[in-house]
Amino acid sequence: MIKIIFFHMLIVLGGVVQEQNGGNTAIASTASATASAIKKDNRINNNSIDSNQKTLLEFKRQLIEEQKKGESQIDRINQKIEETKKIIDEERVKLEEDRLKLKHTNEAKDADYTKFTELKNNLIEERKRMKTLDTKASSSGVGGGGRPRRDRYNITNLTKALDQIEKDIQTKKLSKDEERRLVLKSKEIATRLHALKVINKKEDTYKSMAMKFDDLRGKMTKIFDQKAEIGRGIGKLKENLDELLNKREDLYEERRMIIHQVREAGAKLEMVDTQLNAIEFKRSRLQYSSDRQRRQNVDRRSSRHEIPQDKMKKNRENHELWNSLKEVAMKKMSGGGKLTFDEMKLIYSDESD
Repeated sequence: MIKIIFFHMLIVLGGVVQEQNGGNTAIASTASATASAIKKDNRINNNSIDSNQKTLLEFKRQLIEEQKKGESQIDRINQKIEETKKIIDEERVKLEEDRLKLKHTNEAKDADYTKFTELKNNLIEERKRMKTLDTKASSSGVGGGGRPRRDRYNITNLTKALDQIEKDIQTKKLSKDEERRLVLKSKEIATRLHALKVINKKEDTYKSMAMKFDDLRGKMTKIFDQKAEIGRGIGKLKENLDELLNKREDLYEERRMIIHQVREAGAKLEMVDTQLNAIEFKRSRLQYSSDRQRRQNVDRRSSRHEIPQDKMKKNRENHELWNSLKEVAMKKMSGGGKLTFDEMKLIYSDESD
């Protein structure tokens, strides 16, 4: 009976071992197929990830180059803006200097223009008076009946003639007719001399006024020329300033446009970095999944290696049980007990049987 139980145990143990081996084989086959499928999926995913990552990295490189190019352009534009500002400041300083010169010129013009106008009017009036005196002198015969003007102004000769007549009247013995003629002639010369002196004085006054007028007119002409020159300079400076201000505004607009492009590139770069981080995260997940699958496969292989070890353990336990049953049968036989067929077989047969 004990032997039957023992053989039954051996059969059960063998079935369990065979069932475990068969189950492990099926599990190993399923695990191998699953691992192959996972590896294939991982390989496809990795290829897709590598392609997307390569495209994104190339796009990122282009965006970085675009950013660097934009920043370089911004630096160049900033330098041009600073240079333009410097020129604008210099032109404004020149403009203020010219405006100050124009102010002083206008003040000088205002100060002398009243004198110039007054002297001009006086000169015109003096010329009119001279013409009146000249006309009167000519009509009264003082002018010498149309003789050259220089004869009428020969005051020295007339003075000598008058002195000679007065001397003749005083020193010579003259008849009454001769004395009367000399007296009349002296009166005529005296009248003529007086008229010439008046005319000469007026002419001196006129000449003095004319000289002053010419000097003042030259000064006023110079002032007006200077004013016109300063005005042209101011006009030119204003044109230059308008051009410089327009240029600066164009540079501002160009800089704003490039800054907008650089910011857009920066925003795109952030999105690309986000996608690259997502790809790295996905790759790490796939790597983690692959590593986990690899560990599971290793565990399964370890389990398959552990089955023979369990079998050896069971065999060792069965051997110990066999020896124990045999020892019990031997003791029974030594004690004179009646042995059963199974006990006899247990004693006289080998363990391999």
